[in-house]
Amino acid sequence: MQGAGKRQSRSHGHGGPIRSPSGTLPPRFEFPLHPKPWNTLPMMVVPRETDGMKPECPTGEGNRLLAALEPQDRALLEPLLERISLEVGDTLLTAGGPIDHVYFLEGGIAAVLEVIDGERLHAVGLLGSDGYVGWPVLLGDDRSPHDVVLRAEPGTALRIPVDRLLEAVDKSESLQAALLRFVQVFLIQMGRTVVSALSHPVERRLARWILLYHDRVRGDEIAMTHEEFRLMLAVRRSSITDALHKLEETLAIRSLRGRVIVRNREKLLEMAAMTYGPAEEAYTRLVGPPVA
Repeated sequence: MQGAGKRQSRSHGHGGPIRSPSGTLPPRFEFPLHPKPWNTLPMMVVPRETDGMKPECPTGEGNRLLAALEPQDRALLEPLLERISLEVGDTLLTAGGPIDHVYFLEGGIAAVLEVIDGERLHAVGLLGSDGYVGWPVLLGDDRSPHDVVLRAEPGTALRIPVDRLLEAVDKSESLQAALLRFVQVFLIQMGRTVVSALSHPVERRLARWILLYHDRVRGDEIAMTHEEFRLMLAVRRSSITDALHKLEETLAIRSLRGRVIVRNREKLLEMAAMTYGPAEEAYTRLVGPPVA
């Protein structure tokens, strides 16, 4: 698994933290539609035709954005969706390359990486089963501005050809509006990434990234190395090591070889402060509340 270094060739074509009204910190912003045992569900595999029968049409319930659509809008998309399996390191989109499919993730985490002169220099955002990859096509651009690469754990996605998605959007203003609301959320996340990179110490930025991953992984373990975090944050490796030690001293995490275990999410929220929260609040407001 590589971080934000050389681009990979694998491709599928293709202030303070948010508080509830009572003033208490949320234990976790749960993006997945399913409550925990969602974290222990077996991974779905690519459907194949057997004995002359077509595979059952995916329902989209594994992706929170699809699940939140109006029934008539889901009915437009579901017959067009194809479930595919994804491995860590798979490249969904390549900077400057064509966007042939839009991917609604059901599992796994997609890192959106800024690319300059062929080098992945900085992570600008993450998404999982909360959203979709390929949203520039809704803004009139059929080329990807970023590399989008699967991170941390394998997963599945429901993909749809771009032309079929745009045909569906042309038939439904409510579908277009729902998909664009996620774009607004992701732009807020990207903006917070930029502000944090310019203004905040490494340990605060790292706490935020760990929270973003924790929202989207199964369980409390994040399979990321020091080197990958270094490349994600565009800092020296020694800075990541020091920041992880500071987070460990607060008992927020445990750092092991090749992975980080979240021990106390509330501590991470306190450390991240307002680097984390605005995009999550916007998602709740625009798409739907987190699972209790």
